[in-house]
Amino acid sequence: MTTTQADFLRALQTAIDSKTKPVGALGRIEQLAARIARIQHALKPVAETCRLTIFAGDHGMACHGVSAYPQDVTRQMVLNFLSGGAAANVFARTLEVDVQVIDCGVAGEPIRDPALRSCRIAAGTENAIDRPAMDADQCQAALYNGRTVGTEGDHHAACFGEMGIGNTSSASLIAAKLLGAPVGDLVGRGTGLEPDGMARKRALLENAAMRTPDRLTAADALTEYGGFEIATMAGAMTGAAEAGKIVIVDGFIATVAALCARDLSPGCEQNFVYAHRSAEAGHTKVLEALGAEPLLDLDMRLGEGTGALLAWPLVKAAAAMLREMASFDSAGVSGPA
Repeated sequence: MTTTQADFLRALQTAIDSKTKPVGALGRIEQLAARIARIQHALKPVAETCRLTIFAGDHGMACHGVSAYPQDVTRQMVLNFLSGGAAANVFARTLEVDVQVIDCGVAGEPIRDPALRSCRIAAGTENAIDRPAMDADQCQAALYNGRTVGTEGDHHAACFGEMGIGNTSSASLIAAKLLGAPVGDLVGRGTGLEPDGMARKRALLENAAMRTPDRLTAADALTEYGGFEIATMAGAMTGAAEAGKIVIVDGFIATVAALCARDLSPGCEQNFVYAHRSAEAGHTKVLEALGAEPLLDLDMRLGEGTGALLAWPLVKAAAAMLREMASFDSAGVSGPA
């Protein structure tokens, strides 16, 4: 740490402790404010604008029934996002957050809608149960597309969501290979599988995991098992961090993308704020690997960026506290004896 960095951190802690409150009285909001200040390297950070980007893509392994829903739902939900009817849309409208939807590789013919942005690699991935989901060039193209998306715009914070039937299975396999953990320990209900469906899903993913070494790099894990939407999201996280944005990380799939982003661009995780702990089984294990303590725990497992959106008001409030709250000196309030 340089002298300048150390001086900034001391000044930051003094600024937080000097607010008109007992030291530490705002708990984790103070920690959040400090993180935002470090991201922006500013004692008066600003978090007033936010954009949600939803990445959509299909997975070849969905043909095995790893989800409770048919693959057609990916396309149907993209149309729902575009018409403003999904939970993510409702939360975003309520919080005045801009939304963009990106086709990274939805199965079937391209959707023709002027509101839909195309970063389309192919009409879904290959079946990762028995062969690589994509080739190395496709993976690099998805990462490049994402990085471009992440750097765009002048919004202070970026929320990233996803849609893709089968993508909890993909995320479980990617996380297992990055952590060197058994994929069975990371498998959850996803869209709501019953016990027999869970057993089938676990067996399929364990077979898929046997195709490759226990540990892989992020690029290799995405190539072998990733969805185009997960790879594009990982790239977007690195791009947003490079652009100095606050990256609000959503649930299990987004956190796996964040794990990939950290491997691809070490240090980018300093810009990450983890929104919530989802009900998906593997999420806590990935959060622990990242040393992350999420802001919320609402028993959610929807995706779409919904958890990230619900964390946005906390991010906004934490920055405003540090920027606008009076100090004991400025308010003429007596400090502790």
